[in-house]
Amino acid sequence: MKTSTLGFIGGGRITRIFLHGLSTKKALPESVKVFEPNSETIKALQTDFPGLAACTAAEVAEQDIVFIAVHPPVVMETLEKIKDLVNAETVVISLAPKITLAKMAAVLSTKKLARMIPNATSFINDGYNPITFSAGFDEKEKKRVLKLMKKLGKTFETEESKLESYAIVSAMLPTYFWFQWFEMEKISQEIGLTAEEAQKAVSSTLKKAWKLYYKSGLNPAQVMDLIPVKPIGENEPEIKEILESKLTGLYTKIKP
Repeated sequence: MKTSTLGFIGGGRITRIFLHGLSTKKALPESVKVFEPNSETIKALQTDFPGLAACTAAEVAEQDIVFIAVHPPVVMETLEKIKDLVNAETVVISLAPKITLAKMAAVLSTKKLARMIPNATSFINDGYNPITFSAGFDEKEKKRVLKLMKKLGKTFETEESKLESYAIVSAMLPTYFWFQWFEMEKISQEIGLTAEEAQKAVSSTLKKAWKLYYKSGLNPAQVMDLIPVKPIGENEPEIKEILESKLTGLYTKIKP
């Protein structure tokens, strides 16, 4: 398979991430088609990616690789809409949790099915993206798909049963911390630093704290004991409970 065309059903955030990442690596083919019912969303994409064609779902389904970039509740109805247009040579990659390869195979005739849980850091070509291929996926074509996906960052095969776990601990992981980094920059400015100094202090310390935690050879308890004063230490149980209840609850909802 020589990949010459890409199609996306859904033009939301993950499609933008993919388009930007592939564009940065000059890996976007000449033909990229997107089906997105929201006119403002598709116009915004076309502004940033002038070669992109706004198409019907049927036209997208005719591309070499078709990404199903919609939320889990509408994946199956989306597959129903394109099932008569997808042929045995079409590669279909779902970017959603919950809907299994078996469910996809029950609707689509192609054996070239895959599921991927992409990470937002693919935007800067530094993603951490687990992928699972169907049992009948041709090995040569699998290598070509992986070659394309690795333009977005680390892309690795894993068992399908682990995809939803990666959705919780990797794909959504930044959302648990980004707002805290932003808040720390804001507080830094309130107590005397400039915006530039605040950003540098938070960014630099986060990088070094990661290195200390994972590369120092100390265990987690030893690392956390290095700083005696813990201003929000009394709130740790509450924070842990929030993480535990919210994330395990969400995992239960998205697990097949």
